[in-house]
Amino acid sequence: MVPHPIFVMNAETSRYYIDNLYTQDNAKCYQALNFVKNSIMGSNKQKGIVIANGILPRLLQVLPDQTKTPDIRLETVVILGSLAKGSEDQVKALVDANVVTYIFNAFLMDDEPKFIEACLRCICTILQYPFSDYSVVFSDAAIIRKLIKTIEDSISNSICAMSILSYSCRTTAHQNILWEEGIGLILANLLNTEVDDLSIATLKCFARVCQDNPMISAALEETEYNGETISDVLDSMRGGDRPTSMRLAASKCITCLYRAGAINVNDYKVMYGTLPTLVRLCQNDQKWEHRVEAAEILAVIIEDDAELQYLASISNHLLQTLAEFVNYPTHPLGEYGGTYGEHRSKEMKQAAFKVFASLGANDEEIRKRIIETDNLIDHIVLGLKDPSPKVQLAAVRCLHSLSRSVQQLRTTFQDHSVWKPLMTLLEGASDEILSVTSSTLCNLLLEFSPSKEPILESGAIELFCSLTKREDHSLRLNGIWALMNMAFQAEQKIKSQILSTLGTDQIFNLLSDSHINILMKTLGLLRNLLSTKPHIDYIMNLCGGDIIQAVMMILEGDHLPEVKEQALCILANIADGDIAKDYIMRNNEILKKIQEYMTNCNAKLQAAAIFCVSNLVWKEDSGAADRQAKLKEMGIFKLLQQLITTSDSLLFDKVKTALTQFSDS
Repeated sequence: MVPHPIFVMNAETSRYYIDNLYTQDNAKCYQALNFVKNSIMGSNKQKGIVIANGILPRLLQVLPDQTKTPDIRLETVVILGSLAKGSEDQVKALVDANVVTYIFNAFLMDDEPKFIEACLRCICTILQYPFSDYSVVFSDAAIIRKLIKTIEDSISNSICAMSILSYSCRTTAHQNILWEEGIGLILANLLNTEVDDLSIATLKCFARVCQDNPMISAALEETEYNGETISDVLDSMRGGDRPTSMRLAASKCITCLYRAGAINVNDYKVMYGTLPTLVRLCQNDQKWEHRVEAAEILAVIIEDDAELQYLASISNHLLQTLAEFVNYPTHPLGEYGGTYGEHRSKEMKQAAFKVFASLGANDEEIRKRIIETDNLIDHIVLGLKDPSPKVQLAAVRCLHSLSRSVQQLRTTFQDHSVWKPLMTLLEGASDEILSVTSSTLCNLLLEFSPSKEPILESGAIELFCSLTKREDHSLRLNGIWALMNMAFQAEQKIKSQILSTLGTDQIFNLLSDSHINILMKTLGLLRNLLSTKPHIDYIMNLCGGDIIQAVMMILEGDHLPEVKEQALCILANIADGDIAKDYIMRNNEILKKIQEYMTNCNAKLQAAAIFCVSNLVWKEDSGAADRQAKLKEMGIFKLLQQLITTSDSLLFDKVKTALTQFSDS
């Protein structure tokens, strides 16, 4: 059907109607709006002309103007809704103009049913884009209350309101707000309606509300609907007689309940219901969008459980199916070609990488099967170089999972020089990609990895030292973890470079970090730096006073036993040096601290302290007699004699070893 020429926007007509948008004559204003509405309907070109002519700001002026008739204001929202169905760039123009905020303000001031529906439809259309500003939804409690109230108005409003809430519910605070406003009962009542679109919208909102929220998930699971638990209702919606979109949405809800602890992993709905459903929906007889969504949910449900990973790996030829994802053609023939075909290919790849990452999280045999799947490692390396951050992130997560394999680190990772694209990926990466990439490199820096040496030669020390100063604690952890791995059994020049680049001030900062993992890895770094006699003496000569001060800070602080044990082990390493011993022997405070921990109620701390004593008085070391005399004078020898009666076998061995080092014992 050819559009009537009267409704085509061009230079002559546009000026006339644009001018009439500003008139105070409501009849002319409505006529102008009606013309604009008809001209842009179904035509992105006409929508572009409207936006280019600067009509958008005028529409946003008309929207809240109470001097305009209801018909004018309704027509304005309808136009905005039509523009929202245009191209991505046209929607970005609406987002940049804060259209959603303007419409919500109008939405709060008006209760006319057609106007409310038009507002909801427009907002719903815009918020489906990832670049839209969803934060406005939770910026005002009145918006949430009215959205929930409109759910009762009509099926259309219910679908739109549920969709808006699911797009915008992103944080625990958002979830709790919705819960306090009574969303739980509404979700239960609308889950299994006769209208599929409403059921699907409700399922999607349900997943958002309970995702990673144990409290809400538990409360929802305890809710009954017609005598059934919510999870039983969800399971029935996952059945093969339901539309695929509904099966996926229901599977995601069950996944969220399980991951939040509301359903046990052994529950049939998880292990023998949702899991096989998701594997089945990955098969090539499904639409590509559904296959991608099924794979992404599958990656989440199996991520933390070895049994689910094993079951998935042997179900319905999953690995071969995922290989099809990875090999999905970038430019298929016919309707799948061009940019859209490339988009499909990227989505399929990243979804497969996510599942591979989850499958290989625990089992070495599964990792081996993954690596042997159709040259997967080549595809992963290519994924690291993909311009799409989404593909990059999924690829590096897959590598991170596979890098837990000692065998793969020694063979496949080395054969493909995987460390090179990983190091390149660190340059200018987002914090999310940086976190997973640096974590993967930590594994490649383990002592048995052939990649360790070339990574060190490529400037990794400076890079990981800089990570320890980042605000994100996961980046600080990866930075210090990598340095700890680098220092293990390293040459003296590597240890010296780590120490000089990191600096003692930063070591003190890390030892004061509120995250215990960072503290433990920093102590681990010091232990690795202070290993082998020549290295111990060299490092202590560089900054022995600072290291003793750092250890003392830990021993005197309010720390867990495992933390203090690491500090005592550092002292034991120092005591093993030839010259380094003097840093302990000259410091009466540290000697008294060692003596204090010899009688600690924690046997491991006692053993670590006694190990320090053994190294200090080792009879074969030069000057041992003088050190033995001093420790005897302090009462440490007598204390050892008292401890020999211990019933703890580990402690007994340490005490016996220490006593035998004293010359007259």
